[in-house]
Amino acid sequence: MTENDYLLAWGLYAVAALGCLLVGFRLTRWMWRWLREPLRVVMAVLLLTPTIIDPVKESFAPAIAITALDMLFKVGNNAWRAASDLAMYGLIAFGLYFVFVLLRWPFLKRARERREHAEAAAAQDAAQDVVADEPFAADHRDRYLEPQPAAPGGPGRGRVEPRL
Repeated sequence: MTENDYLLAWGLYAVAALGCLLVGFRLTRWMWRWLREPLRVVMAVLLLTPTIIDPVKESFAPAIAITALDMLFKVGNNAWRAASDLAMYGLIAFGLYFVFVLLRWPFLKRARERREHAEAAAAQDAAQDVVADEPFAADHRDRYLEPQPAAPGGPGRGRVEPRL
């Protein structure tokens, strides 16, 4: 395999891995955030972790592919190296994710408090609007369509007259 073939293979793998990540992101978008994000980290680690296969040439290959092929065909001794690379990159990725979560937590807490405060203020404003409209909303009858009760025996007993 020439250097150009090696780079072309890695380029094709990178495009395929990003496509698989996109599909994985679409499949996990309905999940609860604290389940969705770690699953996405696991997918990224599995798809994007390289491992060395030939130390002399410094040739790398995807760790998940090397592990699967070595275990399936029982050839080579790179499965343990690939598994250890997956574990190492997984620990690093989850450590970075944990730091990201710790940095994001105060911002989410502050945003939730602001949202609750805004909802409480909106509810209070709505309650004040209802109280302000109460004198006008007390009579739900349409005064032009319903006959007004007339005085017994008085003129205009069955007529509908507008009030001014």
